[in-house]
Amino acid sequence: MTDIDRVQTLPELLAWRATRSPQGEAYREYEAGSRQWRSLCWRDVQTLVGQWQAALASSGVGRGARVAILLPNGLQAMSIDQATLAQGAVPVPLHAIDNPGSIAYILSDCEASLLLVSQAEQWQKIRAVGTPLPALRTVVVAGAARGELPGTADAEDVRLIGLSDWLGAAQADVALAPPPGPEDLAAIVYTSGTTGKPKGVMLTHRNVISNVQAVLARIQPLESDVFLSFLPLSHTFERTAGYYLPIAAGSCVAYARSVAQLGEDLQTVRPTVLISVPRIYERVHAKLLETLSATPWKLQLLEAAQATGWRRFRAAQGLSIPAADEGAATGLWRLLPWPLLRALVARPLLARFGGRVRVAVSGGAPLSPAIARCFLGLGLPLLQGYGMTETSPVLAVNLLDDNDPATVGRALPGVETRIGENRELQVRAPSVMKGYWKRADDTARILDAQGWLATGDQAEIVDGRIRILGRIKEIIVTSTGEKVPPGDLELAITADPLFEQAFVVGEQRPFIACVAVLQREEWQRLADDLGVDAQNEASLADARVIKAALTRIEQATASFARYAVPRALCLTLTPWTIENGFMTPTLKLKRNNLMAHFNADIEALYQKPGR
Repeated sequence: MTDIDRVQTLPELLAWRATRSPQGEAYREYEAGSRQWRSLCWRDVQTLVGQWQAALASSGVGRGARVAILLPNGLQAMSIDQATLAQGAVPVPLHAIDNPGSIAYILSDCEASLLLVSQAEQWQKIRAVGTPLPALRTVVVAGAARGELPGTADAEDVRLIGLSDWLGAAQADVALAPPPGPEDLAAIVYTSGTTGKPKGVMLTHRNVISNVQAVLARIQPLESDVFLSFLPLSHTFERTAGYYLPIAAGSCVAYARSVAQLGEDLQTVRPTVLISVPRIYERVHAKLLETLSATPWKLQLLEAAQATGWRRFRAAQGLSIPAADEGAATGLWRLLPWPLLRALVARPLLARFGGRVRVAVSGGAPLSPAIARCFLGLGLPLLQGYGMTETSPVLAVNLLDDNDPATVGRALPGVETRIGENRELQVRAPSVMKGYWKRADDTARILDAQGWLATGDQAEIVDGRIRILGRIKEIIVTSTGEKVPPGDLELAITADPLFEQAFVVGEQRPFIACVAVLQREEWQRLADDLGVDAQNEASLADARVIKAALTRIEQATASFARYAVPRALCLTLTPWTIENGFMTPTLKLKRNNLMAHFNADIEALYQKPGR
């Protein structure tokens, strides 16, 4: 087989790559013991996957069986995923930061027969939930030393075994399952469940391979490219764009050690391709503003560089300059030539990403216009894309030479689009899921008999480009009939470094209000400026603090209609996390939980005199 268009399954894709470039660098991973990065070529990857497949077969995992994977990104996660696929079984990637109750539910729902975890403590917490798991026969512990868990059985008769012992016990002559076909499942990926129990999205080999081929036709990674993998492999965006796509292209994937060490790894690995969600870019942007905020002239220099670079970018893309951007840079800094601004501002920023990124993709959630303007203006080749878990996931993406950051680009080859009732974007493509696992009614609600998938997003299509307007279910309709997309508003608010997180409300209310989590260092600065005690929680409700914070929100949301700008505010210093139940594992707000928790505070905002 010489043409990737003839590849039909993921095991075929890996075999095709190993044949084409057996000595090419496939993966790079940091070894804590030697403090060195070690590499693996494609031929060695195939050998490694074969060892893991033999272990699966020896454990009785056959075609169609579900294998749950609770591991951080790395060679182990890649190996079990590829081995499961080769065995004709079905990977069920789990979010490593998810709570034990949610994981137990997924294990029960998909009837997983084998679970791979990093540490035995993870399994103990899952078991402590008390959810019956009759199908689960084996739990493999990657972090167990040789001989530590030599196949012992726990109270539920689940076999616990360390990874080394499990691999070592594989029978050399075990019969392997026949390879999967295009319509066999390549994964069951559970959605985050912002309002209810997570649903298992069934993706076939045909779904995933067709998406890889379509992305490859639009964005061509090179064999010389180096991806830095830090998004969880349980995220479909990372699975396709940061894992299977590099196999198709023959690119190297370097596994970041952790998000906490991401800055160091960017400097060491110096990736050429970044696949990320907006949160990473937001953190870099917030850190940049925090560093420069103490020196006004440096902030002015940054704004001058952004404004000049932004005009250059839009001119190169054939896009008009918004009137609001014409006078964005003020003072003498705006007179500096671009080569000097690039040397003083742009290059130091790009160096934070390693200095040689040629493609940076943002997906999984909307990117704030302020963040896009900053990075594109300073020369980071940032592309926004759009997709869903249910579509394997990429549906559209901008290109380096066709990049309108106000849109998510044009639909991929083979993706049909149309606008349905209530301006809903509907899509049909080979990458659209088979359906939800054991949920026929839920499948029928989103996927019609002709194969059209209802995305749940409002959109418009202009000149072939797709512009997402907001989630249909999340559109706030005030009592005055105004419609406000909360996601866009929250993005704008959190572009100000004072606000770590934001949650806007106003459904059937006379105006928009906001609950916001303050960034502690920025809060300390504001408190000092206002002469209030930052350590006193009561200061968060001080009239001077609320007025100052609302002023900053007004500035951050200046491009929104007046009715969309929050007029009342509740502040807190307690972050919303997965652990406290306010965020999903993919870092989306659990709006129902937040509404219930802050109900009294929100009611108070609307009951104040004059409201």
